[in-house]
Amino acid sequence: MPTFEEVDYGLPKGILVKAAGPIRLVTLNRPDDLNGANRPMHRALAKVWGHLDEDAYARAVVLTGAGQAFSAGGDFGYMQENIDDEAMRAQTMAEGRAIIEGMVRCRLPVVAAVNGPAVGLGCSLAVLSDIVLIAEGAFLADPHLRMGLVPGDGGMSWPTLIGLSRAKEYLFLGGRIPADEAVRLGLASRTVAAQSLLDEALTLATKLASMPPAALRQTKRALNSYLEVQLEHAFARGLDGELVSMGSDEHRDAVARARNKAAGRSR
Repeated sequence: MPTFEEVDYGLPKGILVKAAGPIRLVTLNRPDDLNGANRPMHRALAKVWGHLDEDAYARAVVLTGAGQAFSAGGDFGYMQENIDDEAMRAQTMAEGRAIIEGMVRCRLPVVAAVNGPAVGLGCSLAVLSDIVLIAEGAFLADPHLRMGLVPGDGGMSWPTLIGLSRAKEYLFLGGRIPADEAVRLGLASRTVAAQSLLDEALTLATKLASMPPAALRQTKRALNSYLEVQLEHAFARGLDGELVSMGSDEHRDAVARARNKAAGRSR
């Protein structure tokens, strides 16, 4: 594995960015909370893609999670903050749009190394990456709807990736998609043994970094036009729906049940 040094993009806490030559390793870094997104992490996710895009020395990105999870999605405490604060809800959805646009439009190829559960926002970050390597035993899931929320971020990319009917089934029900099934459906590129996942992702990123950068950038831009055309359509409608649903009784009740269940497990 190459030697990495921390890069200071001036981001809020929750994301760690390191560099080794032209490779940038972005780590979701709240391992004690399964890398669930709190407010500082969400703000950082909205900003990091612009910093990577402007990093003149960067040629490829690997995105992974610290510890045992890729990301468990939204932190329940952060969900409650959004329920209680209408202005925060609007800011959170503006950041959600910035995350989507940042990933779709980032000039650099992004390799997701899904080292464990990728749920909700974590699942969105994975599937919005350009190439997805998923560890054996990991899984994807988008339970937004089960939490009383419209899946307004990465879920809107699923019809392009796996077809409309399958996207509806998995987004309506929010069940787990095991690693092998994620590859079969087209939500991930291939499974990798957990112990070699990061090495394989970095090897792939190194190969991508050696490609002619202008040609690679234009190729990514052309391919992502399938997603970009939906930024003002499916994504915009999904994010608007998620904003409304964040203040709903359905979501409030679902978060209360989830927090009570989590509190019971901790006792």
